[in-house]
This record gives sequence, structure tokens and C-alpha cells, in this order.
Amino acid sequence: MSMETEGERLAELAKRRGYFFGASGAYGGAAGFYTFGPQGASLKSNVEDAWRDRFTVQEGNFEIEAPTIMPEPVFEASGHLDGFDDMLVECPECGESHRADHLIEDATAIEEAETLPIPEVEALIADHELQCPTCGAHLAGESVDDFNLMFETNIGPGSSTPGYLRPETAQGIFVEFPRIKEYARNSLPFGATQIGRAYRNEISPRKSIVRTREFTQAELEQFVDPERDEPALESVADVAVTLYPAAEQEADDGDYVETTVGAAVEEGIIGDAWIGYFLGIAQEWYERIGVDMDRFRFRQHLAGERAHYAADCWDAESEVDGDWIEIAGFAYRGDYDLSKHSEYSDDEFTIFRQFDEPKTVETAVVEPDMSVLGPEFGGAAGDVKSALEALAERDPDAFEGETVTVEVDGETHEVDVDVANFRVETQTVSGEHITPHVIEPSFGVDRTVYTLLAHAYEEDDVGDETRTYLSLSPDVAPTDVGVFPLVSNIERLVERAEGLVDDLRESGFSVVYDDSGSIGRRYRRQDEVGTPFCVTVDRDGLEGDGPDTVTIRERDTARQVRVPVDDLVAELRAVERGGQPFDDLVDRYDLVESGTDA
Repeated sequence: MSMETEGERLAELAKRRGYFFGASGAYGGAAGFYTFGPQGASLKSNVEDAWRDRFTVQEGNFEIEAPTIMPEPVFEASGHLDGFDDMLVECPECGESHRADHLIEDATAIEEAETLPIPEVEALIADHELQCPTCGAHLAGESVDDFNLMFETNIGPGSSTPGYLRPETAQGIFVEFPRIKEYARNSLPFGATQIGRAYRNEISPRKSIVRTREFTQAELEQFVDPERDEPALESVADVAVTLYPAAEQEADDGDYVETTVGAAVEEGIIGDAWIGYFLGIAQEWYERIGVDMDRFRFRQHLAGERAHYAADCWDAESEVDGDWIEIAGFAYRGDYDLSKHSEYSDDEFTIFRQFDEPKTVETAVVEPDMSVLGPEFGGAAGDVKSALEALAERDPDAFEGETVTVEVDGETHEVDVDVANFRVETQTVSGEHITPHVIEPSFGVDRTVYTLLAHAYEEDDVGDETRTYLSLSPDVAPTDVGVFPLVSNIERLVERAEGLVDDLRESGFSVVYDDSGSIGRRYRRQDEVGTPFCVTVDRDGLEGDGPDTVTIRERDTARQVRVPVDDLVAELRAVERGGQPFDDLVDRYDLVESGTDA
């Protein structure tokens, strides 16, 4: 067994076998940017397809694709311009920039330093005598500053229209809500999904494709009426989960809570049924695509790390190389996002809620006499009018006296009630406009790919050598089947193998053909990239009186069975797509004893 760390082994394999590698290497590279090679691009695409199937198709949601560059007002409304920051400390000697909270986490037992206030972070740097990782200079006394992570650009020539590369895909969904709701027939609940690239100018990219400056997110925004809509919690109530609640994290003897989704919601460990529902389907999805459930948990955000808009938030985390990494977040965002875009834009971000029966309501109305307000308040008359209307809506009793007082830009104004023309009207209404609440499951696709590779990495001994293989789920493996002629100098073996490649591809399988080197080496190559099954054409299968046969080899156990060529597509479809155990093939067909794996 190799003495390298899990991360080192994975990085070496990823580069050698075309999963991922640093981008722009011919020009010295650029930190935080990676290229997915042929195997990695295929694995990533399969993960995205699996996510789309579960969270878009099976949930009956809509998928959109919004631009990756958006104008500045979008991010002013969302709060990203003011609050999307990380803590930056610069080395006084070499000038390198470092993320201060990461330095503390690497050097101490503190796990969530990003939740700490900047003065405390500065004190910890001094107390622990932290040094620059690049040159070793002491960082004590250096200021720690907020650094906004968004990439800024200009839309069009010049600088008249500033824009930003989106730091998350969610805003594209929120901004287009007035259009998306039309496809839902203005009826809640409904969900909108998006899979796409996002960009964050990370201070210190690290851990390969775990923390990068360009990455892919798969996000679902579930829009609900908080007073009426409930999820189908019963469908995931019995799903077993490992939870790490905030209370356990803060306790001296805190520990994981092993429970079910239904019990966790009922006991209040998970505070919202919608969050519980999405944790349940995420748990099943991660298990299906091959995440090791012994190295997986849901961790609740501590109060200090929760976003200001989030009533509750849980992360899905995977363990890799001894560290827990966030691979998805599940947040109850309330009505924050839609309310903000409604405030800053000229569009409608509400949905009409129909009453069960029409209601008779009293509405406060103000129609100020502008012929009086204008001369009295001049340019402020319009703002006074708006203030009177707002006051009437929230506090009609304020108009019971002879005068009413409003405040505009910190200045108090007094208006005669008669001039305000206040009255109460009775009307019958059939419903009301509400701002939906949002539950957001957000998945990091690149981090999921990294987790799958790390959890699938296996080594065993075959003969006198060590075999490396990726035990990837057939649901996401880059290639479905490898097809080989046993030897490449017998024409009929080659022709039969090439014909099988065509047949399998026509049936929807991703197939690689390989006739280079020994059959054992070809098996090793496919094992190392995670191909679940290999089909070999040999002379034994083409000779004799019976139907032509080939062998199917299973990656993880290296077992081989001989099956008729005419049944090959159906049998592979059953084990690849239908979940049939390979043991079923072993029971029904002849197990081949072969030394070709040596």
C-alpha cells in the first residue's frame, strides 16, 4: 500500500488518467483553475445528469440557464456587494495574500474560524505566532481585512455598465422569478433548478478542485407558501442520517446523532420539514452515486456562520484525507431574496394566494390634497405623500386626531388630517399577494466529483503487483464498458470486437476499444479509470458448435463470466442500468477461470 496521502494519490491519478489537472500549464498555470480531462469531464457530466434526474425530473421542477455575468444592481439587491467577504491577511515580507481563518484552522484546533470577528482573528494570529506559509515571516500585528470575492467586469465598451461574474447560480433564478412563476401557472409550491459555472476570487485556493476560483454548482430553489405548503416528508421519513447539530458541536462531549429524517424533524433537531425532506433525498442520492456513507454527515451551521438570511442551514460533508469538506448546503432562505429584488427592481416578485372564500376587508386610503402639500413642503411633497400612504397601511389609528405626523429623511412633518383625506373603505377581495419563501439545496459538483474519486480509490494485490482501481458506481463512471479482442493479430477477433463496440454504442453505452498491450494491462487501465465492466472476445467464444460467446469481467472482483453474444446488450443493461447484481450472472453463466489478470 502506498505511503502517500489520499489527496496525493488522487492528484497523481487524476493527472495521469485524465480526470483533472491545473489549467493553462503551458503558461505557468493560474491558481484556482482546473481543466477536466476526458475522464473527468465525463464523470462530471454523469454526476450532473444524475442530479438533474433526481432533483429536476423526479421532483417535477423547471430547469433554467441564466447568464454567468449579471449587472451590478443584481448584487446590490442580493447583498453580495456589501457582505460577500472573506478575511484577508497579507505578508509584510513577500506580499503573498492568505485567508486568515484558514491559517488559524491549520495551526489550531479551531474548526470554524470564519465565524470569529476580525479582532479575535488578529489576536489568534498573534497568540499562536502564525507565519506566512510562503516565506515564513511572522504575521502578528498585520491587519486582517474583509475581501470581496466577486470578479468585477464591464458590460459593453468602456466602464458605464459595471457587472460581476456570478458567485452563485441562485441569483439567476431569483431575478427571473417573475417569468418562471408563469410556467408554474402562478401556483405554489414549485421548484426551479440550474446547473452552471460560478466564480469566486478566492484568497487562497487549495485542496485541488475543492476550493477553486471557477466551479460548477447544481442548485434548486424551492418556492413555497409557508402557511400552506408542506413537503412529502413521509417519503423520506425512514431514511437513516448522521447529523451533527449545532448544540452537539458546541457541547464539550458533543457527538453525532444517528437517527431518521422523520424522527429528527419530529424532535426538532431539524427545524423545518422542507429542510428534512431535502436532506432525505440527498442522502439517498449521494449513496446511489457512490459516496461512502461511513465518511458522510450532515452538519448544522453554527449561529455565527449562518448567512443573515438563513433561518436554518445544514451542510452535507464528506471526509477526505482526514478533513471534512462541504459538498452541499441546505438553507431556509425565507423571503429575503425575492423581497430584496422586489425592493430594488421594477418587477413583481409575489404570487397571488386565492382565499378559500372571498373576504370583506377594510382598507385604509389616503389621497392627500397636493394643492396644499405642494406649497407647504415643496420638493418633499411627494415623499410626504408616500409616507402618509405607508403610515395609513400600517397604523390607521394614527389618523384619528386633527393632525398626523410623518418622518421623511430624518425630518418630522405634520399634516392636517383633512388635507391627508384619510378614510377607510370596505371591499370584498378574493385573495392576496404573498412573497414566497425559499428552501435552497445547493450542490458543489466539482467537490462531489472529488469525493467520489477519493471514496472510490482502492488498491489490492494481484499476483506480485499492486492493482489500483476506482470502484465508481455504474451510474456515474466515465465509461460503461471496455471491449477488447484477446489478441490483436487475429482478424476475426478484432472484427467481432469492433462490431460489439458498434452494437453497444447504438444501445446507448459509453464504450472504449483497446487492443494495445497484454490483456492484463488493458484490464488495469480500465480498472484505474473506473470502468465497471470489460468484454473480451477470445477464440474459445468463437469456436465450437454453439452460439458465439464473450466474457464479461467485473471491475471490483475481477470475476469473469461467459455469456452469449446475442444476450450481451441485455445482460449489460441489467447490471449497468438496472441494478442487477453481478452475482446473478455468476449464478446463470459459466465462471471463467483466467490468469489474464496477473
